Amino acid sequence: MLPYLALATAIVCEVIGTSALKRTEEFTRLGPTLVTVVSYIIAFYLLTVTLRALPVGIVYAVWSGLGIVLISVVGWVVYAERLDLPALIGLGLILSGVVTIFAFSGTAGH
Repeated sequence: MLPYLALATAIVCEVIGTSALKRTEEFTRLGPTLVTVVSYIIAFYLLTVTLRALPVGIVYAVWSGLGIVLISVVGWVVYAERLDLPALIGLGLILSGVVTIFAFSGTAGH
């Protein structure tokens, strides 16, 4: 269970860091820059914890897939960035791919 908790927390930290990255204004604002750097450090450390128990390909697929979906939601909600129908369909396909990995793949380590 620890690898999955570490992966989930790593994804959340990466989303926080990427969300703050938009506010750094090319690293000219100290607060958002520190949030970005600290969030990424925590995210990558937790990713290494996850890689002790799960295959790198699966970890990266889940990390990147859920990260894309979550940061798109943050962009939509926090930054009022629009998502058109093709974007929503694509995000749905990404999410369905992650669900498929966890539900059916023996390589996901469950």
